[in-house]
Amino acid sequence: MQTLDLTDNNQKKNQDPFLVIDGVSKVYQTARGPYTVLENVNLTVYEGEFICVIGHSGCGKSTLLNMVAGFNRPTAGEICLKSKPILRPGPDRMVVFQNYSLLPWMSAFENVYLAVKQVYTDKSKEEKTKIVKDSLALVGLTEAMNKKPKQLSGGMRQRVSIARALSIRPEVLILDEPFGALDVMTREELQEELLSIWRANRVTAMMITHDIDEALFLADRIVLMSNGPAAHIAEVVDIPFSRPRNRKAISDDPRYYTLRNYILEFLYSRFALADEAE
Repeated sequence: MQTLDLTDNNQKKNQDPFLVIDGVSKVYQTARGPYTVLENVNLTVYEGEFICVIGHSGCGKSTLLNMVAGFNRPTAGEICLKSKPILRPGPDRMVVFQNYSLLPWMSAFENVYLAVKQVYTDKSKEEKTKIVKDSLALVGLTEAMNKKPKQLSGGMRQRVSIARALSIRPEVLILDEPFGALDVMTREELQEELLSIWRANRVTAMMITHDIDEALFLADRIVLMSNGPAAHIAEVVDIPFSRPRNRKAISDDPRYYTLRNYILEFLYSRFALADEAE
């Protein structure tokens, strides 16, 4: 695994590992025999980092994040959070999905309250209500908290999903292409909001995206996956831009296009899919 580093600091090296993916492989048994999705994946994530994962469809990105979430377990290797193996889902890790995953018969408030109620069993109803209202206010949905998902735009539904995830104060926020179904303007607006929320809470984040510009704007490091089957982490790209991020300042930085072109070359030349190479 190679690393492209245009940064000028070594802050990560002075931190203890927070989330460690160690020699992880995932094999599914099929009618045609074993199918290896991931093989020998290794990654160390430090507390408070924002990691983006990029790769072609079928390279095991979602499989990897599902194992971090505890929905699946590795066939080989292990994933540890603060030195403890991840064996099942838990409130220390929350997932934001592309399709929102909201209960349609519940209001925005009720969707978030359901998560809070499950986790904070020792808190009073008043305390839980305050947590829910504060979480919705964080994403700008105070006025819409009593609306049901069908009454909300796609961007507002995703804000509810983010509020629900953050309401229980997870240690790791897992985002599976959360803005992929949104229009460009809404996507950029939510990227800004996500960074603002992440900066305020400093939660460790792992996000799947197919959008190189999105990854360059959000991430501290970008993980580049090889093609599947038997995909692995081919490279890790360190992002040098200071925080808080300014979209125009980044786009004016010559390093932005160096990194963007490097990732494009990785995806569409070195690891091009067969139909793209033709």
